Amino acid sequence: MSPLKTLSRLLAALAVLPLAGCNTLLLNAPGDVARQQGDLIVVSTLLMLIIIVPVIALTLFFAWRYRASNAKATYKPDWDHSTQLELLIWAAPLVIIIALGAITWISTHTLDPYRPLDRIAEGKPVPEGVEPLDVQVVALDWKWLFLYPEQNIATVNELAAPVDRPIRFSITASSVMNSFYIPALAGQIYAMPGMETKLHAVMNRPGEYVGFSANYSGAGFSGMRFRFHGLSAQDFERWVAKVRAGGDALERADYLRLEKPSEREPVRYYAQVSPGLYRAILNRCVDTAKMCMDEMMAIDATGGLGKRGLAADALVARRAGDLRGGPVVASAVCAANDPAPLPAATVPSGPASSNPVPASVAVLAP
Repeated sequence: MSPLKTLSRLLAALAVLPLAGCNTLLLNAPGDVARQQGDLIVVSTLLMLIIIVPVIALTLFFAWRYRASNAKATYKPDWDHSTQLELLIWAAPLVIIIALGAITWISTHTLDPYRPLDRIAEGKPVPEGVEPLDVQVVALDWKWLFLYPEQNIATVNELAAPVDRPIRFSITASSVMNSFYIPALAGQIYAMPGMETKLHAVMNRPGEYVGFSANYSGAGFSGMRFRFHGLSAQDFERWVAKVRAGGDALERADYLRLEKPSEREPVRYYAQVSPGLYRAILNRCVDTAKMCMDEMMAIDATGGLGKRGLAADALVARRAGDLRGGPVVASAVCAANDPAPLPAATVPSGPASSNPVPASVAVLAP
């Protein structure tokens, strides 16, 4: 073998050496949504290379062809325009932009994370009668809590789902913003306190995959990782049974202790979940001494707790209670689930109405 060939092979080996540690999971994902997103990366890269490769090649060619030592090159110092070159320079990028725009528009709607899946794999629509597996995700400092409302179980830093069954994630956070990301399953979706985001995805191949937060959230961010298990239907049922047998109930007090900042938490199982816990987390009222956000917004929608708001509630009470036009005084404001009964004097008399008195306001009739 000639020294020149040996040198060229050595340079080629050195060129691909940095790629030896690359993980091609994003381009060959076992989840259908992630695989379609990987295909977008490949298609977009190839479309851009249509411009990049010729530009680089022509740059090198021009540098060599019109070098100072090349006496055969045509010398035209007054040349300043070519219609053919102008058409080529502008038409090629325009075609690429149109193609990328069309692909982006189609994929934005097809792969919308809020859009329920209509297929579990290429050429395989979702079987009729198959309902998505609901998983409620809570990003804590610095760990992940997963609630399974259908199975009434919960886990910390471990997630599992049956293969070829759509998964419907509801995602929120306890304090700062995080990003829920399982590269093998689908793209990242932000988790924000007091807000809920959605993600629909499906896993098509059994295995164990890594999930993590892709958004920096503080000191324990680097350890905010978990395992996602793609299981057969039978193995998933066995996993659910293991969770039910290996943990206690997750009550509100347990959650309040769990949400305190901690790093590299081990996997935990909870055999039962307190009713309404996820709604309370989302509305930031796990502590029962705090008003839920949705209740606060309902009060704000009627004008708040100022004079205008209480006057609006009194108007509703007047219509419900037939107070015959007399003055109405707001005597108390209480929660809808307040166990203390209202005094009899505060309940207006009158016929029943389809527009009852709001539970948050008690009124005093004259």
